[in-house]
Amino acid sequence: MPLALLALAVGAFGIGTTEFVMMGLLPDVATDLHVSIPTAGHLVSAYALGVVIGAPLLAALTARMSRRTVLIGLMALFVAGNALSAFAPGYDSLLAARFLSGLPHGAFFGVGAVVATNMVAPERKARSVSLMFLGLTVANIAGVPVATLMGQHLGWRATFLGVSTIGIAAIVALALLIPHDHTQAPSAGLRREMTALRSLPVWLALGTTVAGFGALFSAYSYITPMLTDAAGYAETSVTLLLALFGVGATIGNLLGGRLADHSLRGTLFGGLLSLAVVLALFPLLMSTQWSAALAVALLGAAAFVTGSPLQLMVMEKASAAPSLASSANQAAFNLANAGGAWIGGVALAAGFGVTSPAPAGAMLAVLGLGVAAVAYAVDRRRTVPAAARERVVASHVPQRSSSPSGV
Repeated sequence: MPLALLALAVGAFGIGTTEFVMMGLLPDVATDLHVSIPTAGHLVSAYALGVVIGAPLLAALTARMSRRTVLIGLMALFVAGNALSAFAPGYDSLLAARFLSGLPHGAFFGVGAVVATNMVAPERKARSVSLMFLGLTVANIAGVPVATLMGQHLGWRATFLGVSTIGIAAIVALALLIPHDHTQAPSAGLRREMTALRSLPVWLALGTTVAGFGALFSAYSYITPMLTDAAGYAETSVTLLLALFGVGATIGNLLGGRLADHSLRGTLFGGLLSLAVVLALFPLLMSTQWSAALAVALLGAAAFVTGSPLQLMVMEKASAAPSLASSANQAAFNLANAGGAWIGGVALAAGFGVTSPAPAGAMLAVLGLGVAAVAYAVDRRRTVPAAARERVVASHVPQRSSSPSGV
């Protein structure tokens, strides 16, 4: 695998850290800025909104620019957003800075996935995407816990300065390691990219992302009360247990990339089915501490097995607009974050119990399987007539005689 994938992984590590670290810093930020914790929670929503808006918008606006330049520019915007977060004088300015920090997130992963797949042989495309995503999953193992501890001991502003430093390191790595054959602008323009997104298979792939990862966030958004109230863990143990989620996600991500290069559809169906089973068993697994720890790791593995296949599928279905479609998939991922958390909250509010968000997530995973099955049926319906037309055309092509006389 090209060393340039390391540069993409470093950028993904920084992005993953700043996305998830705010959850652990909410009490400190709320106290320092004199707001309630629910009000401080809007800082998480502001980042997600930035991702949803920025992913397709920045990918579309930079469609004719060098992908290498785009990646460096996006990471520079990321550094600026986190630096402004560190020096924000009040809540409103921090809210704006978090929105700014989220803008480059989706476009970076979208354009980065295109660059990653262009640097490897066709049979290694999914693995190349999974190696870029490796930075995101490792962020949950090391980046988020370390950044949270930094914020708790040095102040939450120090955390965002540290993340800005990671962004600067990513800029240097991108400038040094991304091959110069990615310095020229791709041939597809904005109009062609927008037209390619009208395809039904693209929207079905995006719908699978929303349902599949909505299943994850339905449970993961409420994993702390499950671990403390159902499994009986102390709150001080939750950070270590969430690192187990990162370990599982890393394993699932690498496994999904390798399997998807052999069978893209098979890996996707298998991952969604595994996710549905794990979430359905969550209430049982949360009954003891050892099985709860296992459940957290299995949740990360089952969910992230589908990450690379979904990213690659969206890119393949919009081959004329890979950057825009790939970025739109990241927007879909964040819609899944918000939607899944809402559905899990509805289950809790209805009084079904502290573990009820998990079975609700299992139903979303089944929905994702259904959308993926419809997408498969649509592909089959389009492929079979095309193959039939080719056979008809071939049957009407005059055959040349091998005889010199033409007889």
